[in-house]
Formats: sequence, structure tokens, C-alpha cells
Amino acid sequence: MAKVHRRQFTTEQKIALLRRHLIEGVAVSKLCEEEKIQPSVFYHWQQLLFDNASRAFERPQDTGKTVKLEQKISSLEKRLSRKDEVIAEISEEYVKLKKELGEL
Repeated sequence: MAKVHRRQFTTEQKIALLRRHLIEGVAVSKLCEEEKIQPSVFYHWQQLLFDNASRAFERPQDTGKTVKLEQKISSLEKRLSRKDEVIAEISEEYVKLKKELGEL
């Protein structure tokens, strides 16, 4: 029995075909004939598009996650700033001590 090779369409290719039908008004039969696909395949893609279209209009749900990450960044920036201050203080004391000991 011969192995049937099924073509794989990229997401971009599927969207382009759907766009041609929905926006440009190209008949499904013409698109399917051009691409050598069954109309049921095309209609399946169209159903998937409409089933998932609501995501395009939803607000991101990760706003809480974003706020937490921003808080963490702010906290780390404060710690880094304090670390820099401590290093500057220690360096200043080190230079002062070396001068007192006559090593500079």
C-alpha cells in the first residue's frame, strides 16, 4: 500500500487563505481547487480561527505577574544601589587607612 504524503500548511499560509476568502471574497471552492485541499479542511481552519478569535480582544491575564516582576526589579535595584554605597564606603576607608599607614 502506498504511503500518502499529507502537505503541511504553515500558520501564515492558513491565515493567507482565510484572509483571501473573508476579506477579498474569493470563493472557498476556488481556494480549495488552487491549493488542492478539501473544503472540509478549509472550514476546519475557519472554525479554529473563530473559536480562538476572542484571544485577540482579551486583556492580558499576566498583569499580576508583571507587577510582581516589576516589584522584584525595584527591590533588586535598591539592593544593588546599597551594595554600591557599601563598596564605596569600604574603599574610602581602605584608602584612608593606607594613607595613615603611609603606604600611599
